[in-house]
Amino acid sequence: MNEREKMLTGLLYDANNDKSLLEERLKCKNLCHLYNNLSPTDIDKRKSVLTDILGKTGNNFWIEQTFFCDYGYNIELGENFYSNHNLIILDPAKVTFGDNVFVGPNCAFYTAAHPLDYETRNKGLEFALPIKVGNNVWFGGNVVVLPGVTIGDNAVIGAGTVVNKNIPANVLAVGNPCKVVRELKKVL
Repeated sequence: MNEREKMLTGLLYDANNDKSLLEERLKCKNLCHLYNNLSPTDIDKRKSVLTDILGKTGNNFWIEQTFFCDYGYNIELGENFYSNHNLIILDPAKVTFGDNVFVGPNCAFYTAAHPLDYETRNKGLEFALPIKVGNNVWFGGNVVVLPGVTIGDNAVIGAGTVVNKNIPANVLAVGNPCKVVRELKKVL
């Protein structure tokens, strides 16, 4: 099994010395650099570069500049995705966003993690766990979502929250660490 296959299956892998992974990240970072330096008014070119970066998108999506990710091909956006400025997605594992997801400024989604054992960590090994976001989810500004988290449909994640565990559907969750504070009822 090569390092990319290990990465995509959640096993320990060497991201620092594998030539193929280094080349894939460099290609993606060059595209992110291009995107972040385009004129804000060059909408068509911005959309085209985003399409080149991302693995899968709906027809209607938008990411404000700046945007950074590692590989891009592991990111899937549903319909009506919007992210405000300074989105970071570390995507050695899949990051999937449902439909109608809104992301506030300065948010980060991290699938990459490092072993707690320093001897293994010092060898440059890491692992990655997927992040899955349901439909109709809203993230306030400065939210961080950690590896392996699933967030249910219709959830609202309050500003400044660090999400380190799964969040069910139809709730407001806030804090560090993230905690559900109440259920959200559908407004008729």
